[in-house]
Amino acid sequence: MQREEWGIIGAKGTELFVREWNPDDLEASAVVCIVHGIGEHGDRYSHVASLLTKAGMAAIALDQHGHGRSSGKRGHIHSLDAAASDAALIVEQARTKHPDAPVFLYGHSMGGNVALNCALRLRPRIRGLILSSPWLRLAFKPNAAAEWLGKKLVRVLPGLQQSTGLNSADLFRPGYSVAPPVAGDLFCHTKITLRTYDEITSGGEWALAECGRLQVPTLLMHGTSDRITSIEASRQLSDSLGPLCERVEIEGGYHELHNDLGGEDTILKMIGWMKRQL
Repeated sequence: MQREEWGIIGAKGTELFVREWNPDDLEASAVVCIVHGIGEHGDRYSHVASLLTKAGMAAIALDQHGHGRSSGKRGHIHSLDAAASDAALIVEQARTKHPDAPVFLYGHSMGGNVALNCALRLRPRIRGLILSSPWLRLAFKPNAAAEWLGKKLVRVLPGLQQSTGLNSADLFRPGYSVAPPVAGDLFCHTKITLRTYDEITSGGEWALAECGRLQVPTLLMHGTSDRITSIEASRQLSDSLGPLCERVEIEGGYHELHNDLGGEDTILKMIGWMKRQL
């Protein structure tokens, strides 16, 4: 597998860090644009890219604003529209670099929310949409008083950072040898700002209400033991989309299905679905 990296200017002047993986000595049959979740970065998907390139596909992953090696306050997005625009920009980069290859947009967790809203609001030219444990709603009820206060403060202190409170043990079960640990990863963080939380929360509800606008085949994957994002919200989305959506529920699966026990099988399911769309 070959790797290259570059930088581009995204929405609101963000300096976005991007990396690409390509098959050795082979024209890519498709390109997968990866949008990561809160507190992580694109290089945590290098093992996913390895399986994609073995299947003859290329992968491009950005670091979202406030994440990884991109600029911006940690855990902060200017707006969901800006994040969706950055995702659409990566799709255009893929189309420019691989003009003859179909493009898929793949978002995990917060990135699933961003990818879905990108597809709904901006309608980039993609062959299919892949949503992995999308953050449409949380799997737990946030503290009511803290949420009420946050809604008041976001108007005056949108960049106020809070801890996500995520426990790395809730991300994935051990057993998949190539799964990248969060501990010790200098490009991972546990920050989220009031603006980010507000934008993603409201954007999830908007997407659930407006998903009838979606016009591309969608693969929706969620683990039944996800403690972070709501599988019920994913089921609601899938039911609303009907035949356009293929839902795959991983029994006992945790939040990061691509890193979870049995992660390789999950990634291969995703690759199989994409091949059926070609």
